[in-house]
Amino acid sequence: MYAELFLAALLASTGPLSPPIMAGPSGGSAAESPDGSGARPSDVRPSDEPYLYRILLVRAAPGRLLDLIERLQLRMAAYEAAGEGRPHIMRHSQGDQWDLMLIFPMGDFERFYVPERTERRNEALEGAGGVGREWSERLDPLVAWREDLFVWGPPPDRLDARFEGMRFYHVEMFVALPGRREDLLRQREMENDYLGRTDRPPNLIFTREGGAPWDVVTLGFYRDLQHFAQRSDLTPEQADEAARAAGFEASNRIGTYLRTLIDYHHDTLAVAVE
Repeated sequence: MYAELFLAALLASTGPLSPPIMAGPSGGSAAESPDGSGARPSDVRPSDEPYLYRILLVRAAPGRLLDLIERLQLRMAAYEAAGEGRPHIMRHSQGDQWDLMLIFPMGDFERFYVPERTERRNEALEGAGGVGREWSERLDPLVAWREDLFVWGPPPDRLDARFEGMRFYHVEMFVALPGRREDLLRQREMENDYLGRTDRPPNLIFTREGGAPWDVVTLGFYRDLQHFAQRSDLTPEQADEAARAAGFEASNRIGTYLRTLIDYHHDTLAVAVE
């Protein structure tokens, strides 16, 4: 079933299978972030060796969310049995329409779909409930809506490290204005620079390869809601100085500049699925 979803989303891609947009670092501190994850600006932007992920967004059928979570969790061990990394799962708290976001590590399309790896994955998933019509028939009643997106991001070890100990997430998804995709990516890197200068954990950045229309997705990682809402001790003057050092006009111009680059965006607060 998952292999079929991968192929269906791949066929829905509106762009060529080209390398992701790359932008250089915007400078800034290389010190570890205060959240204890050790994330630095060089860790959170797409790297010189980008890694492909599949992001699956799912809205459960009314009243079936817990059933859907249980069904998906039953399949987690099958990914390890197939030699694949387990997907990370988070649950919507407020914001966008989806209930669950799953992030599947792939590597790249060519390596993911080699016959040997596909056969090994299918055999493992078959033992966890099947991948064909039988499994689809049992899963479909639990799903009201789904969306697939293929993105390039940092290697899995960096992604796994950011999830470690973090149970609350800020998901931002952007569609750039025509011709402004590189500028949007650059803005997200500048904002990471600003976050580092103001003692806030930077975001992971992912760029679109195919599937859904989102050009850039960023993930912020926090221990809990209180960590996310933590106030800064900086004075307005210090915040403005940090913003200018990151490339913005001032701290109150970060969001307004972002709005000049995007057609629309969705923000979601999410929590870990145990």
